[in-house]
Amino acid sequence: MNKFIEQALHAAGDFSTLKQVKQTFGGSINESFFVETNEQKYFIKYHTDAPDRFFELEAKGLRLIRETNSVSVPEVLAYSDEKNNAFLVMDWVEGRKSQDTETKLGDRIAKMHQTFGNQHGFPDDTFIGVLPQPNGLFSSWLEYYRDSRLSAQMTQGIEQNSITGNRRLRLEKLLMNLEKWIPDDVEPSYLHGDLWGGNWLVGAGGNPYVIDPSFLYGDRHFELAFTELFGGYSRDFYQAYEERFALRDDYEDIKALYQLYYLLVHLNIFGESYGPRVDSILKRYVGVY
Repeated sequence: MNKFIEQALHAAGDFSTLKQVKQTFGGSINESFFVETNEQKYFIKYHTDAPDRFFELEAKGLRLIRETNSVSVPEVLAYSDEKNNAFLVMDWVEGRKSQDTETKLGDRIAKMHQTFGNQHGFPDDTFIGVLPQPNGLFSSWLEYYRDSRLSAQMTQGIEQNSITGNRRLRLEKLLMNLEKWIPDDVEPSYLHGDLWGGNWLVGAGGNPYVIDPSFLYGDRHFELAFTELFGGYSRDFYQAYEERFALRDDYEDIKALYQLYYLLVHLNIFGESYGPRVDSILKRYVGVY
């Protein structure tokens, strides 16, 4: 493994002496390491069988977030998507949470959401976890969310038999009537795309950072709905967010429909333990059969 680490460090321009390598834990997709050399400290991710452009797209998402001058991201120093040698090298981020860390995070995520693209979606197909995420650019948020997000997960679920029977019938009915709830004409905010509680961390001075994006342009309420799905955010976060960028009046009505996408992703990756939550949302919006 040290040979691989040295190759990654050389790609980042560091040829100094390797002092220590320590495996870190917390993600389920990549192997990851804390690495220290005589020059600096790094975070390196390694994937033995990375899909094409896997780390390139992560680096691109981090760059786009950085360009908003809002929330901090680690600096990407090198990456490779070469077969059997795929890696991402970033600077090491470490700090202690301060009293206002989550207030800063909420305010800066809101500031990121106040940066807008020209269309919804993304020009490149990306990944959500280990699943391919088809994209494309759309003038309509409704069309993008229906066709590239929910429909794509439905197709995936049908292929692997996680979406069958009444669950499939309800989801098909929901997609045919989605315009009742999901807005068509909203501004396409810059979105992290995978902003669960494990994808932010604390740097020096209590400064919050976000990591592991699955970047897109879209309705910011889609992002906020996901932050509420599995926890990891405090009242201070939401209060600071709303002070900078107030929520629309329809947020509570559509929140579960935005959470549905991420629950379908989890259903398709992790299995039936997420099925009851998917079914509950479908029954709420389209009834029972």
